[in-house]
Amino acid sequence: MSLLNIKPLLNKKAMGMALFGFSAGLPLLLIFSTLSVWLVKAGVERSTITLFSWAGFAYSFKFLWSPIVDHCRLPFLYKMGHRKSWLFLSQLMIILSIILTSYTDPSQNLIYTAIAVVLIAFSSATQDIVIDAFRIESDSIKKQGALSSMYLAGYRIAMIVSGAGSLWLASYFGVDTYDTNTWKKVYQMMACLMLVGIFATYISKEPSIIKKRKTSSQISFFLALVVSVVIFFLIYNFLPSFFHKKTIVLNSIEGLLKIIISFSGSLLILFLFSKTKLISLNRARIAYIDPIRDFFDRYKKIALFILMLIGLYRIADIVMGVMANVFYLEKGYQIEEIATYSKFFGLFATIAGGFLGGLYSMHKGVIQSLLVGAVIAALSNVLFAWLAISDISILFLISVITLDNIASGFAGASFVVYLSSLTSVKFTATQYALFSSIMLFFPKLIAGYAGGIVDLIGYPFFFIFTAVLGLPVLFLIYLIKDTSLSK
Repeated sequence: MSLLNIKPLLNKKAMGMALFGFSAGLPLLLIFSTLSVWLVKAGVERSTITLFSWAGFAYSFKFLWSPIVDHCRLPFLYKMGHRKSWLFLSQLMIILSIILTSYTDPSQNLIYTAIAVVLIAFSSATQDIVIDAFRIESDSIKKQGALSSMYLAGYRIAMIVSGAGSLWLASYFGVDTYDTNTWKKVYQMMACLMLVGIFATYISKEPSIIKKRKTSSQISFFLALVVSVVIFFLIYNFLPSFFHKKTIVLNSIEGLLKIIISFSGSLLILFLFSKTKLISLNRARIAYIDPIRDFFDRYKKIALFILMLIGLYRIADIVMGVMANVFYLEKGYQIEEIATYSKFFGLFATIAGGFLGGLYSMHKGVIQSLLVGAVIAALSNVLFAWLAISDISILFLISVITLDNIASGFAGASFVVYLSSLTSVKFTATQYALFSSIMLFFPKLIAGYAGGIVDLIGYPFFFIFTAVLGLPVLFLIYLIKDTSLSK
């Protein structure tokens, strides 16, 4: 079977996943890359800008509410179908959150922008939970490569729109002098484009896999979970600093300690709810313990190595990526150039890499595809070190961005197929949300300090540092190479 056979990419289900990919990809750069340009123009410091990447922790903690999405039946909307009802709700939340963000001004009050961005991230993470489950339940593992490739193609097209498109719009409306109305128009236009996601939900067919869903018994559980999440963020925000001396290492340790303490507080709240009979421990076991137990039962001793691989596979990309736009601007490239070469042509290169990754995994196997993706993703970061010490050159910029995005697309598609292969149909949404949460947590934690790391060692060594971060992945792939990939 030829590697260039693209027929599996053109069936109805695969094309539908492209639309869902667009819906999932559109909000992403509005809370990361495009937002970073807005914050630079608003005069926000580099170290503070990279801390905004922690909005991505909504994606890291989505496993906390994924059981609700997996099991809880939405009143009234459920007639659309379980997955479709959650898709519609999350997409509506994304639209409203983007509009709310458009009315904030980070140059005047950064906290309001931060809250609005977190709302986008939460809504987008919820949508991701549903789309991932929708994709996995729609077809067999053998066909997940095609679905993943088309999903990523739509995802990357949306990133062109919200990345290059938003920057082009900002340039058109005028960014030479900071004007909050410029960014208000940009974000509101992006909110309108989320209607593509609602259209995709309307025309899609509900997956045929049938699970038992409940409504009334889930309401108290849902409310308890909301309270526990609120408690988590309250504890985290109001905990005092543990160290008077501020360094990258101490800040990282402090962040981890705060997360552990906050998470312990959330667990305590859930325990108290269970003691007052407001929630059922059996329900909590079904929602959280059973999916984890199922995973360890299937993969035995190799399970821990798999989880380590998941947690580290995208670290080189994520830590480097959070500094990309800031680097381009500080290097001296213009917004129009960033939009054209990084967010437009660069993302077409990512789409091409995604197609190659999906097709390669179908024909050569997921593990071999993972290995190739890990190697080229780490090596591509070294090219940015070369760009950092070179004179400003559009040719250099295009070359580095193209090669890096092809590598990123290849690795991303391969990894999506691998994560899909690890899930059980009994716990589709919960397990995939847990895997993707692990994938993002540690990289996002380090990425939040990327600005401080650049202040300390400079851009060339920072990019080399991100490449080195990806090396342990190669060893982990070797350890799990004999893993059975069956659902």
